[in-house]
Amino acid sequence: MTHTIDLPAPARERLLELAADAIRRAAHHAPARPIALEQEPDPLPDPGASFVTLKQGETLRGCIGTLEAHQPLAADVLHNARAAALNDPRFPPLRTSELAGLAYSVTLLTASRPMEAAHRKGLLDQLQPGRDGLVVQAGARRATFLPAVWEQLPDPETFLDALLQKAGLAPGGWPDGLQAWRYGSLEVAGEL
Repeated sequence: MTHTIDLPAPARERLLELAADAIRRAAHHAPARPIALEQEPDPLPDPGASFVTLKQGETLRGCIGTLEAHQPLAADVLHNARAAALNDPRFPPLRTSELAGLAYSVTLLTASRPMEAAHRKGLLDQLQPGRDGLVVQAGARRATFLPAVWEQLPDPETFLDALLQKAGLAPGGWPDGLQAWRYGSLEVAGEL
């Protein structure tokens, strides 16, 4: 599977429209608008995985997504946009007063590929800063960082430690049974 995503301009614009509408409707407590997949541009009717991130200025306001394609991309973006506005457990539901100037992005993910690493250095040597999204899992503990997180955490050691901590694992080491997967992404952004 390729590490990059090619998305035609009409599909990019439509994804931003779908996400913006879902965010606005969620803040107004209105139901999600139904979509007609047969009318959506390619590849929106095809299975896809996405994350939707909301920001007030530079401050995170919500981020929800899926790591594996299990429904049409258009439906996935709608679901994740609404969930980022209402269901991110780190934040209260988005209020209508927060809509003005709210920045949002839709990140499309490639399929995750397992990383063969038996120790921390092996994983760090394989990471491509600025490009790789990373999933780590040990037992029931699992977390991911999108490639955009490299902007805040450009050092691979710091990136990995923060991700381990996000998963509830001890930073600085190599937890027993740790598995890791990498993925590529494409981000499109807009503002309400």
